[in-house]
Amino acid sequence: MTDCAADPTADAATLDQLIARLERAAEQLRSGDLSADAAAGLVEDCAALASQASAELDRRAREAEREQLPGQDSLL
Repeated sequence: MTDCAADPTADAATLDQLIARLERAAEQLRSGDLSADAAAGLVEDCAALASQASAELDRRAREAEREQLPGQDSLL
């Protein structure tokens, strides 16, 4: 299994996959070809995907905060 924290390419792929899935779902919803039940299920899936994307972005932000910038030494 790939450690996402050590592999920025995996990070980008994870977020890109979530975005692609959300875009496909949006296309399906806009098409109007889904039944009401199918559309409702897809909206629930979108909410879960958005939650995953948000968690990934939060994780990246926390990780970036922990990284020291070049030339920024610890005072203590």
